[in-house]
Amino acid sequence: MQAWKWTQEPLAFLGRCRDQYGDAFTLRISHAGTWVVLSDPADVKRVFTAPPDTMGATPASAVIEPLLGSRSVMLLDEPEHLTRRKIILPPFHGQRMAGYAGITADVARREVARWPVGEPFELWPRMQAITLDVIMNVVFGEDAHSNPRLARIQLALEAMTAWLNDPRRLAILAVLGPRWIRNNRGFARTREAVAGAVMDEVALRRGAASHGVPGGSDMISLLLEGTYEDGSPLSDRDLADELITLLSDGPTSTTLAWSFERLLRHPEKLEVLREEVLAGEDDVYMEAVIRETLRLCPPVPVVTRRLLAPLELEGGHLLPVGTTVAPCVSLIHHREDLYPEPDAFRPERFLGVTPGTYSWIPFGGGVRRCLAASFANQEMKQVLSTVLKTVDLRAVGVASERVARSSIAFVPDRRALALVA
Repeated sequence: MQAWKWTQEPLAFLGRCRDQYGDAFTLRISHAGTWVVLSDPADVKRVFTAPPDTMGATPASAVIEPLLGSRSVMLLDEPEHLTRRKIILPPFHGQRMAGYAGITADVARREVARWPVGEPFELWPRMQAITLDVIMNVVFGEDAHSNPRLARIQLALEAMTAWLNDPRRLAILAVLGPRWIRNNRGFARTREAVAGAVMDEVALRRGAASHGVPGGSDMISLLLEGTYEDGSPLSDRDLADELITLLSDGPTSTTLAWSFERLLRHPEKLEVLREEVLAGEDDVYMEAVIRETLRLCPPVPVVTRRLLAPLELEGGHLLPVGTTVAPCVSLIHHREDLYPEPDAFRPERFLGVTPGTYSWIPFGGGVRRCLAASFANQEMKQVLSTVLKTVDLRAVGVASERVARSSIAFVPDRRALALVA
């Protein structure tokens, strides 16, 4: 029953549990094991500041293993996890980030030009199209629409994403868990198509490098050049899993969809943001809008860690080795004592305020904090800015959209329905 509730109505279920049992409670989910859910920032701090070798990946991560691959950095334990992060981190820092901003704006302008005028359309799929085009360009250094090899990868990624996001599969997932995805022939075919196309590109790039062809500043070139401390490179399998992890950029498109949905329901706030964008001023309100959207609608409601050493919680509870602890992003972000009127969309609450390290955690925290957080933040700013400069969006209907769950995302139930006036 807990597995069913977690799959079908996770946010409401978590809220009821917190109301009944307090800031720390235990869930027993048939296909994911036993979790101790945490919603006190003091307990979250204990988890995120614990020594790296005391926290590992969890059985709950098995739900994304069939998608990303077992060698993804997100699924590695220490010390391999930190070693891999050092190889992957360089593309997300320095001057390279400035170049990514221009790519994002160009892609967004092309996509917006295709939007229908005067008829309702779903923004979430359009945001998925933008973020996929952007990450393909950033990873491979060229537009997939002009390169048949990259077009093959992109089409395979779109098919895999569509398979995973089909809401009809939720009930099956609730009963059978991630092993059903892992053993499903339909998913296996879509995942193999992605992996095969990515591996072919890796082989081609590695072969070119071995013949002295210099690499570019794209991510695949940087990862091919990356080495461990002993000088050895990433294996083909490791590289393929990391590339698929980078290319599976669901959270950013989901947050963008929610940003527009919330802004369209609050036209006075949309106008404040539009004025800031058109004036070319500092992105103060833009930053506040993104932070508030991530607070109100975090793309991942729970992060999990497996204890490799005992951990004592704020209330004196001692959790043994092997326990899965689950800092709950959604519950923390909806605490009345931290965020008055927690269900209200109020970007103003972040004006002149730096979010708390352990009370605003849409990207997780500690040594496992999302590697691409800065990239995602910049991408969202560029997309929001480009859209607001280019078209006049209007809401469709009066009622706010509710949270709906696909296999891997928490999205607006009407997929952020909008209209270009």
